[in-house]
Amino acid sequence: MKKFVVTIARENGSGGRAVGEKLAQRLGVPFYNRDLLRLASDESGISEQLFARADEEVKRTHLFRVAQDAYKGEVIPPDRDDFVSNENLFRYQARVILELARTENCVIIGRCADYILKDYENVVRVFVHAPLAARISTIMERHNLSEEAARREIARVDKRRANYYRTFTGTDWRDASHYDLCLNSADLGLDKCVGLVEKFLDIRLGD
Repeated sequence: MKKFVVTIARENGSGGRAVGEKLAQRLGVPFYNRDLLRLASDESGISEQLFARADEEVKRTHLFRVAQDAYKGEVIPPDRDDFVSNENLFRYQARVILELARTENCVIIGRCADYILKDYENVVRVFVHAPLAARISTIMERHNLSEEAARREIARVDKRRANYYRTFTGTDWRDASHYDLCLNSADLGLDKCVGLVEKFLDIRLGD
């Protein structure tokens, strides 16, 4: 099979991570989620905790100002005052994602991977979503929360993901034009979502 990467963006509670995990298992390839932070930490020598904190601290009020060379794996050198800035932390994550795309087949969750790899061939970009009611039910069960608490948690996480994406891409996280497939997991179920991505990947690779 040709080299490929599947990127998955997802609404909180939609089951997007589970889709990615099952897909990676079926394809027999690595699955990357928060371990990208560890890889970026290893690459840069910057504490993994700083990468995790940057995820939480990004605000929509921050203007999109990441230079285009960030998407080519360029990073800010250690002697610069902004070496541990949120922008440089993103640059190191982008470098790791680009290297993975060059060297192996894999499934990557989040981290703006669809945008970072937008000019790469053999990348399938997936967005997994579901109606709010279905996602509330999922989060209530997953975290043993009340309906109102689950609703707040979904809003908090989705806002953080949207802010992160807008800060580092200047675009809307939910814009369907970023993706090859947008899948409603509540209608399809996780297994059918996985199967559809597999079929699309076969078509994209020409197998």
